[in-house]
Amino acid sequence: MTRDEIIAAWNAQADYMNTWQHLGEDEKLEWAMKLEREACAKECEHTAVRMGSEWMAHHCAAAIRARGNT
Repeated sequence: MTRDEIIAAWNAQADYMNTWQHLGEDEKLEWAMKLEREACAKECEHTAVRMGSEWMAHHCAAAIRARGNT
């Protein structure tokens, strides 16, 4: 994702007083990492399904998403 896409994604779900410019650097970084993990998990799911392994798709995507919970 580009920087502008990350900002737009945040602002789309934020209220007026919690827009991108009101966030601390730690919050910005956390949001960007969350979006990237989700994009990677979705790519993993799509690739594994195309290869015929739904089991792998589920487990690979779950492992990527779990990285944000450590």
